[in-house]
Amino acid sequence: AQAIFPAASPQPTASMAKTAKKGARAAKEPVTRDYTIHLHKHMQKISFKKRAPRAVRVIRQYAGKTMGTTDVRIDTKLNKYLWSNGIRNVPRRVRVRFSRKRNEDEDAKEKMFTLVQHVPVESFKNLQTETVRDE
Repeated sequence: AQAIFPAASPQPTASMAKTAKKGARAAKEPVTRDYTIHLHKHMQKISFKKRAPRAVRVIRQYAGKTMGTTDVRIDTKLNKYLWSNGIRNVPRRVRVRFSRKRNEDEDAKEKMFTLVQHVPVESFKNLQTETVRDE
């Protein structure tokens, strides 16, 4: 049994090191992607008066996780869309554009920040995550 464990333990650490390197490399360069966020599944068992604030928080967390930044800025148009039906009736899905950008402020704690913008769509059917070309 002792021979099995030492052989098995280096395997996960090697793959973890690869992903860590990949994450560090990706975090350096600016990129823009479109995502569809299914808000309805995050609104289960949330009391009415906390739904719209929770939706904003869910988007903030998702943006931070996918883009690897703690500084997430939500556009006013997206905020308006989330609150458009009131505090209780949050839209079921939302199409958003995550833009990881360089921080212009020199003395900022982080080099990059994520800007989250609303992308209006007619239908959410067959939408994929897409990388948008920066002009």
